[in-house]
Amino acid sequence: MLTKYSTGELINPAESNQAHSQESDNGENDLLTGKDSIVIESSNFISSVDLISLWKCRELLYFLALRDVKIRYKQTLLGIAWVLLQPIVTTTIFTTIFLRLGTSQDLTVPYPLFAFSGFTLWTFINSAITNCSGSLVNHSNLITKVYFPRLIIPFSAALATLLDLVFGLTSLVIAMLIYGIVPGWRMLLLPLIIVPTLLLALGIGIFTAALNVKYRDVKYILPFFIQIFFFISPVFYSLSMLPEESVALWQFNPLTGILENFRALLFGLPFNFYSFGVSVTVSLLIFFAAIYTFHRLEDDFADVI
Repeated sequence: MLTKYSTGELINPAESNQAHSQESDNGENDLLTGKDSIVIESSNFISSVDLISLWKCRELLYFLALRDVKIRYKQTLLGIAWVLLQPIVTTTIFTTIFLRLGTSQDLTVPYPLFAFSGFTLWTFINSAITNCSGSLVNHSNLITKVYFPRLIIPFSAALATLLDLVFGLTSLVIAMLIYGIVPGWRMLLLPLIIVPTLLLALGIGIFTAALNVKYRDVKYILPFFIQIFFFISPVFYSLSMLPEESVALWQFNPLTGILENFRALLFGLPFNFYSFGVSVTVSLLIFFAAIYTFHRLEDDFADVI
């Protein structure tokens, strides 16, 4: 009996079964030889740090970051002024306290500027970490429906806060001019400080974002961690105010070298290469460790989010 297929050819069923049998055997041979087959390899550190895929999807990264900026300030009363209000109010409070205590006498710059510079950078770090940590949960519908590099989501959340930093630095320059301090050419080197700061915030944010998908109590622990991180970082105080025996320990906090040299570039103070090197090294370690952890947990995101 002959069977007519849509191609118009007449094929004997016996020959058809024999052909299917040969194709099945060939398929098994292909699996054995590795030809036209999918090879599953164990992941390693090098394969997990796949930042090239982020560059290929840079347009998506840009549009997600732009979307985060629009959503954040949509239907707000003060808009971008919230970015400036927080460091200004905090600086005013701490200036009142420290001037009354008389603990700011060893500073080479006015304490209000010293504190304002620290709070400007801290506001950026705080916002970047907070936005990153909840970014995956906030984009759960996107994760479960479309495939794309998941790292784009926390990256876009952190990059969106760079606009806040730009406005904060602008207000800081205005405050410097009010105090009679003219910014020098060394301010052009501020990207050397901003890059490791962004990597540090991304590292903490990516790590907590990956954990937050599975353990929702991360959002309750994170504010407590950020508060401790704030007090052990020289945001509103100088290292000269600390006991000498504790300064060496404080250097291992990556924010110590970042804040110290951030102020050095702003106010023309000596640049501490040692503390800067420690901060960059620790920030890079935290960043790559966070990406590796993110990669190990990424496969379960769509199932548990």
